[in-house]
Amino acid sequence: MKHTVFTGVGTALITPFNHRGEILWDELEKLVELQISGGADAIIACGTTGEAATMSSEEHLKVIAFIIEKVKGRVPVIAGTGSNDTCFCVDLSLEAKALGADGLLLVTPYYNKTSQKGLIESFNYIADCVEMPCILYNVPARTGCNIQPSTYRELAKNPYIVATKEANGDTAAVARTIALCGDDLTVYSGEDNQALAIMALGGKGVISVFSNALPGEMHRLSEAMLMGDLTAARQLNSRYIDLMDGFFMDVNPVPIKEALHQMGIISTNFCRMPLTTMPDDKKAALEALLKRHGLMQ
Repeated sequence: MKHTVFTGVGTALITPFNHRGEILWDELEKLVELQISGGADAIIACGTTGEAATMSSEEHLKVIAFIIEKVKGRVPVIAGTGSNDTCFCVDLSLEAKALGADGLLLVTPYYNKTSQKGLIESFNYIADCVEMPCILYNVPARTGCNIQPSTYRELAKNPYIVATKEANGDTAAVARTIALCGDDLTVYSGEDNQALAIMALGGKGVISVFSNALPGEMHRLSEAMLMGDLTAARQLNSRYIDLMDGFFMDVNPVPIKEALHQMGIISTNFCRMPLTTMPDDKKAALEALLKRHGLMQ
């Protein structure tokens, strides 16, 4: 059995910006502390939700370093370093390793995409260069590239490829992947509203957007599944499924930033362009959801 970086909930942490797009470091530190005190089992720095795609390489590494410093080893920190340029990904990943990241999150190539053969060669090359735990990230809705179960089986042979964040929306394919790979590959749900289903199939947790707002509740849901308490997990899932969906009523991370702003956790709701704030009707719908759950007055 390979090393498991974490089980439970890993929060795909937002990066707070002001209206000029500058990183709000004090608020980022506050978010780290809220996650750890709230029960998050890991923190993902500079993933999709962290808007890494709009960061310079210098900013990207500075945010990773900042989060690692503030976490102080209390939970694993996984650095998002994926790219559609394999060599750039290796360089960024080695920098993140030197900063002290516990693992890497590697999205499939986007825009230029690649074949299944290309995925095997590229991910194996990255893993062999960095020699540290690598979590693949399969999100074809964003990348146009999907990892097939048979491809996972080949990739799982690499000792450094330890897990995947699966967000392809195909639970049957996830079941096939788990059946093919067994203990050679940990599977995390990449969608909050599929966490229960994927963990029921044998997944070990979720890399979550929802937990930016409610880390404790998502921790409890995933812990219940890991402990085999399906009744408790179902109750939590049913209680929060509308909120999980609500946090995706616009392009991620637009809604979760709006929610955290409305809840008073962060001072602004700004994303970097091309993302923008939600229209008024969606803001009102999100506010109603938050009030329904007692998350704001």
